[in-house]
Amino acid sequence: MTLKRFLLLLTLLAMTTVACAETDQQLPAPIQALKSRGIQVVGPFQTPGGVTGYAGFANQQPVAMYLTADGEHVIVGAMLDAQGNPVNQDTVEDMIAEPMTKRVWGQLENSTWVADGQDDAKHTFYVFSDPNCPYCHLFWERIRPWVNNGTVQLRHVLVGIIGEDSPNKAAAILTADNPEQAFVENEQRFSNGGITPQQDIPEKTHGQLMTNLMLMRQFGLRGTPGIAYRDDQGHVQFWRGVPKKEEIIKVLGQS
Repeated sequence: MTLKRFLLLLTLLAMTTVACAETDQQLPAPIQALKSRGIQVVGPFQTPGGVTGYAGFANQQPVAMYLTADGEHVIVGAMLDAQGNPVNQDTVEDMIAEPMTKRVWGQLENSTWVADGQDDAKHTFYVFSDPNCPYCHLFWERIRPWVNNGTVQLRHVLVGIIGEDSPNKAAAILTADNPEQAFVENEQRFSNGGITPQQDIPEKTHGQLMTNLMLMRQFGLRGTPGIAYRDDQGHVQFWRGVPKKEEIIKVLGQS
């Protein structure tokens, strides 16, 4: 790492720390403690029972937090009424939908990806893909009609986890003069072994692949393909694995 990059990293870290500190000072200590453990706190909401509710999310899942009246304790989980029905569930989900989508979509946009389809397509899918993944290849084939007619652009967020040479194949795609063409080459030759692996992976490319993998894990995706898209309300949704054709039609319409 160069001195310039190191100093930039320190500056960004300091800015982030200050921003978090300013936000945390406005939160009760128990809520701050949960935030420090990875829960993204959105804000408070009104709730019955003499407690103050806070909405948040972790791994793209809603989290309801209830601060006790003394402000010293917090209960995490579902609140039920006298009939055993959940209270505040819709409130929490509505509160987190927009900030969660903004955060997740922003992270995906800033990841390292290879485009597949027209830039002006109505829909965008981010696909965590491994060059050796047969299920990724199956999805690539299944989604072709919608890509070819301009309905959706796929943005393949490459990782290398399936085979020993997966990172080398991913690097061959990312460092190619035309990554989009190299990606298609890998898919078209998939049954014959795909693209020729790159022997040595550049440090920058290795870092990009590791960052993509960390992002995939952060989203709670344990295998490929993992597919992110936005629904009719603009909220981010995930497919874990290859969606059925009926599921694709539900989102994109008939091809």
